[in-house]
Amino acid sequence: MPSASTSATATASPGARSASRSSIWRRFSRRCWSTTTFRNLALACAAATLAACGPAAPKFHATDLTGADYARDFALTDHSGRPRTLADYRGKVVSVFFGYTQCPDVCPTNLSTMKRVLEILGPQAARVQVLFITVDPERDTRELLAQYVPAFHPSFVGLYADPARTAETAKQFKVFYQKQPGATPQTYTVDHSAGTYVYDPQGRLRLYVRHGETAEAIAHDIQRLLEGE
Repeated sequence: MPSASTSATATASPGARSASRSSIWRRFSRRCWSTTTFRNLALACAAATLAACGPAAPKFHATDLTGADYARDFALTDHSGRPRTLADYRGKVVSVFFGYTQCPDVCPTNLSTMKRVLEILGPQAARVQVLFITVDPERDTRELLAQYVPAFHPSFVGLYADPARTAETAKQFKVFYQKQPGATPQTYTVDHSAGTYVYDPQGRLRLYVRHGETAEAIAHDIQRLLEGE
């Protein structure tokens, strides 16, 4: 007959072993699920943090010049003969472009694009002023500007000055221009900067639009300025 001590140390039954393994598996599964869940949550938080710290989408298509210390004002004469400064157009978004009436391509393209911008803006176009400053004061008289500039849109304004004031204004606006000789003294062309400055309704320089930008992109940027961006 087996002794009592032998009975006490007998091997557990198959049912008991199965229950023990099931309990261990449940504890292991819970531990693995908790670890996986924690890892996924940590990765999600890290991704959210990186997204928050990443660069924000640009507000404008054009180059943002907010805070620039140049191109702040001008003192010129419009094609109606009235003295003008930037303050005269306070309350409107103002675009300023330097060109000349005999320009073969860049200037008419720019003015045509701005006409399209006003069409896109619809009723809001009344809050936009397009200014065209000539870099050819010798040939671009008040009368010629009065014919040329409003031909693109009745609200467009041509501005001019004598050669010295023109040069000073271009310098203040960091605009380059230079005569290129033609076949005769009066058939010269003028190389010049082709970008456009844009001011918000408070008269602050905000944007630089590169030549070739689409009317849709410019209208988008102007709309944001009109909304107080």
